[in-house]
Formats: sequence, structure tokens, C-alpha cells
Amino acid sequence: MITDAQVERWLREDVGHHDVTNQVPGETTGRLVAKDSGVVAGLEAATAVFEYLDATVTDRLADGTAVEPGDDLLRVEGTAREVLRGERVAVNLAGHASGIATRTRTAVDAARAESAAVAIAATRKTTPGLRGLEKRAVVAGGGDTHRLDLSHMVMVKDNHVAELGLEDAIERFQERTSFATKIDVEVETVADAPRAAAAGADVVLLDNMSPGDTRRAVAELADYEGVLAEASGGITVADVPAYAATGVDVISMGSLTHSAPSLDLSFRTGE
Repeated sequence: MITDAQVERWLREDVGHHDVTNQVPGETTGRLVAKDSGVVAGLEAATAVFEYLDATVTDRLADGTAVEPGDDLLRVEGTAREVLRGERVAVNLAGHASGIATRTRTAVDAARAESAAVAIAATRKTTPGLRGLEKRAVVAGGGDTHRLDLSHMVMVKDNHVAELGLEDAIERFQERTSFATKIDVEVETVADAPRAAAAGADVVLLDNMSPGDTRRAVAELADYEGVLAEASGGITVADVPAYAATGVDVISMGSLTHSAPSLDLSFRTGE
């Protein structure tokens, strides 16, 4: 949930200590408008900004809605000063989140052309302080959040393997986690995929492998019932169909959050 403390930080950063620009008298109405086609997200955050300023959001689309240029995303009414103070923060949050949702939907659609089952997932490559906003935007676009933080799932990465060894790393974390906590193990070669599964991995992450090697690794994991195969590592939207066709269960993509351009939005008052 978005807290008043979060909204206050966002507004303090933008308004500062002496706002002359928005000292405008009277009441007004405002509209958040799409200037490009895409999938909207972040409207809960935009609403929270206006409501913190005692402006009233009178209408709002649901996150995940597809929009075209000219479509209204939300409407707000209140004092001109407070509506204008909230404008830029609300537009920035919604534009950023909608860009992520739009890129995620594009990736999901590309995956569905090859596989009805493969999940498109985000990663922890998020903006500090905005992870909740960005992860919700991924969901709005039809993707999976993956782990929300380090406590959500154990991921045995290359540095853990370098320090402890593959099997010893898995064993160490199995001893320290609840039965309900899954262990995701990153491997960089086809040969290491069944090693990780045999040692107790719930998910085997096939890192930076080509689609051909990924397909071979998936075949190697076929004998390990219940073990999921995850492809990751520099995968772009253009790469998604090739990886979706390999038989993996999950394609995780940092680019959903760290490289999505903002959806172009505009805020208009007094209309």
C-alpha cells in the first residue's frame, strides 16, 4: 500500500520549502491524459498524491487498461494550488509505471505467440524507493513480480557458488529456510542445470544462455519433476519469442523495470 509518508517524500522533493509557482487562487478541475498508446499503471499512486493534498479524484481507469492518445486516465477537482502542486508528481509516477506496464504487456504478447504457459517475470532491478510501484506495474501489464525482496525466495547466484560451491551452497540455504521458501539456483552451463536440480533446487535459472543452450538445459531438467526452468540474463522483448519456444517455465527480464521508457502523459486543468 502507498503510505502518506511516501507521498510526503515525493511532494517535499518537488515542492521544496517555498513554492511561488503554484500560488494560484480558486477552484479547478484537471485531467490526466494519454498522449501515446499503451497500458496504464500507477494511477493508485497518482490518486494518493492528489488525495494527500485534499483534492478529489472523481474518475479513474483501472490499472492494466489499454489506452489510446487522448484518453483520460483520471479526473481530479480541488483548489487550483493543490491540484497544480500534485500535477508533476502524479504525472511522473503514472508515466513511469505505465511505461513498465506497456513494456510488460508487449513481452507477454510476444511470449503468448509461442507458448500459452510461460510466465514473464520482473527482477529486483528496480528503482530504490519505487519497487512497489514498479512491481505493481509489471502485474498491470500481465507479468509476474518474481521475488519482491530477499526474504521472498532464496536465489543462489554466481557469487554464492564461487564462495561455497554449487551443492554446498544449496545445502547451506536449505538448512536455513522454511519448508515454504523456494530455492532458485543460477547456473551458467547446460551441465550444471541437472546438478542444481539434483541438489535440491526448486527453480533452475539458466543465466545468459542462448536459446539453443536453454532448450538443451530444459531437456536435461525433464527428469526432475516439479523443478521449474527459468531463462534470464539480458533478454530483450525481441528475444522473448525465441526463449518462449524453448519450453522454459519463466522468462525473467530486468529490462521490464530498468529500461522501460515512460508513457507520454499530459495533465490539463480548467477544461
